[in-house]
Amino acid sequence: MLRAKLAKAGNFVFITYSIFAAFGAYFCMYAFRKPFSVGTFDGEDAILGDLGYKSALVMAQVMGYALSKFIGIKIISELRNRYRAVLFAILILIAELALVLFAVTPAPWNIALLFLNGLPLGMIWGIVFSYLEGRRFSEILGAGLSASFILSSGAVKSVGKWLTLHFGVNEFWMPAATGALFLLPLLLFIYLLEQIPPPTPEDIRLRTERQPMSGAARKALFFRFAPGFILLIAFYTLLTAYRDLRDNFAVEIWSALGFGDTPSIFTISEIPIAVIVLATMGATMLIQDNRKALSVYLWLILAGAALIGGSTILLQHHLLGGGVWMVLVGLGLYIAYVPFNCILFDRMIAAFRYKANAGFLIYVADAFGYMGSVAILVWKDFGEPDISWLSFFKQTSYVLAFSGFLLIIAAVIYFARKLSAPGLQQSPA
Repeated sequence: MLRAKLAKAGNFVFITYSIFAAFGAYFCMYAFRKPFSVGTFDGEDAILGDLGYKSALVMAQVMGYALSKFIGIKIISELRNRYRAVLFAILILIAELALVLFAVTPAPWNIALLFLNGLPLGMIWGIVFSYLEGRRFSEILGAGLSASFILSSGAVKSVGKWLTLHFGVNEFWMPAATGALFLLPLLLFIYLLEQIPPPTPEDIRLRTERQPMSGAARKALFFRFAPGFILLIAFYTLLTAYRDLRDNFAVEIWSALGFGDTPSIFTISEIPIAVIVLATMGATMLIQDNRKALSVYLWLILAGAALIGGSTILLQHHLLGGGVWMVLVGLGLYIAYVPFNCILFDRMIAAFRYKANAGFLIYVADAFGYMGSVAILVWKDFGEPDISWLSFFKQTSYVLAFSGFLLIIAAVIYFARKLSAPGLQQSPA
C-alpha cells in the first residue's frame, strides 16, 4: 500500500511526494476559480451605474469565497480526516457545475453563478493544508503548497487565454472549458493526498498534536491572543484585498504596462516569485525553536510590505520598469501572504503548545481577508470609477506598505511579550 511505503520512506521521498500531491491538487483547483478573470467582457453593459460587468463578476465570486471562509471556520476546524477526500471532490463538482450554468445563463443574471462558484472553493485550502500541518517539515511542505497558488493563477489564465485565442472558445464558456481540462488530474491528486501518512510521534513532540476543535475551544484560543490576532487579521485583510486586486485585474494592469499581447506573461512573471518564496519559507524549516520561527515570520511579513512600498516608489521615480515592478510587488506580496496561509499559525500553535489546528486560525483570517477584497472593489468602482486599474493598484501599494509597517510592528511587540510571559510552557528547541 502506498501509504505504508511512504510511512517507511526517507524524509526526502516523503517531502517530495507530499509537495507534489498538495501542489497538484491546489494547482488544479485554480482552474475552476481564476480563468474567468482573463476575460475582459468589454461588450457587456455596466451594472448598477459605474459598476462594470467584470467587476461585478469578480465581486460575486469573492463574496462567495468570503462566505465560504466564514463557513469554513466551523467546517474545516471540525473536519475529520476520513471525510476530506469526499468533501474535496463534491466541492469541486459544484464549482464546475456553476461555471457551466454561468456559460448558458444570459448576462447579467449569470453573475450569481460566480457567487455559487466561489462558495465551495473557499474551503479547498483548509482541506489540502490539513494533510500537511503539524509536521516537523511543515515549512517546506507549506511553502511548496503555497507555490501552487503563486504559479497556478497565472498558469490557468494562460490556459484560458489559449483556449480563447486558438480554439475560439468564447469568454463565457472558457472558464468551464478550462475547469473540465483539469477535472480528472484533480481527482488523481485527491487520491494521492489520501496516501500521505499521519504525523509521526516525533512530529507531535516538536509541533504538538493537531486535532478537531469544538466551538468552545475555538473561542478560548482566539480570546487568549485576541489583540495579536486582531493586528494580524487587520493587515491580512488589506493584504488579501491587494492580492485579489493584482490577481483579478492582472490583464488590465499588464496591458497598461505594455504587455497586453503576451499571454505567457501571467505565468513567466510568477516563476521567479514562486522560486524565491519557496526557498525563503523552506529555509525556515531549519529553525527548530518555534518561538524564534514565529518572530522570523513576523519580520518577513514586514519585509514583504516594505518591498511593495519601496519598489512602487522606485517605479514612480522611473527607476524601475513596469515588468520588474510587477515581479517585485508580487514577491513582496507573497513573502507576506504565504506565512498567513500555513506556517505562521502552524508555528504559533507549536510555540504556545496548544492542541488545536491551524485551519481554524487560517479561516478566521481568510474570512475577513476576502471581505476586504469586496470592500476594495466597491471603493474602486463607486469611489474612484474614473481612475485606471494601474493607478489604483499603485495607490493601494502605498496604503498596504504604510499600514503594514504600523500593524506588524505592533504585532511583533505583542507576541514578544506573550512569549516572554512567566508561566508559558515553552516549546522544545
